[in-house]
This record gives sequence, structure tokens and C-alpha cells, in this order.
Amino acid sequence: MKKQWMWMLTVLALVIMFAPAALAQDQTGGSSKAFSGIAVGFGMAIAAFGCGLAQGRIASAACEGMARNPGAAGAIRAAMILGLVFVETLVLFTLAMIALKV
Repeated sequence: MKKQWMWMLTVLALVIMFAPAALAQDQTGGSSKAFSGIAVGFGMAIAAFGCGLAQGRIASAACEGMARNPGAAGAIRAAMILGLVFVETLVLFTLAMIALKV
């Protein structure tokens, strides 16, 4: 697990290192739309991945809480739904920003 995180952090560091060079290039070429489409795909994929991961953790924690204390199931369910709404809003806002950007 630790190796996987180190790999992800290395890839993230490389992306951050090369991002200024990519943004400094001249935009007169015709391939800027192609790269924009690729960036949109990566942005939406990252947002959807984070949303799915967060929703899974929220549901897991809520189910565990309801199993431990069935009397508080109503309050836990309400808090879970509110948390799921906030997490899902991340993907919807990302989709809206992508639609406005492209």
C-alpha cells in the first residue's frame, strides 16, 4: 500500500513539474482543442474517482454506525444523505466547469 502511494506521489510531482512548460507553449497551433479534450477527460475522471471513493467510505461508515447503534439509525441516515449530496455536488460542479471551459 505504501509503495502505491509513493508511486502516485511521484507521478503527481512529475505532472506538477511539467505543467508550467505545457502552459507556456504558444496556442497558435491547431492541437489546443485536442489537448483540451484530453484535459477534460482527465479532470472528470479524477472528480468521478474521488466522488466514488468518498461515497463508498460514507456509506460504509454509516452502515457501521447503524449496526453499532440501531437506535440512532435515523440521525445517521440523515447525516449520510447530506454528506452524499455534498460529495455528489463536487462532480456536478466539475461537470459544469468543464462545460463552461470547453
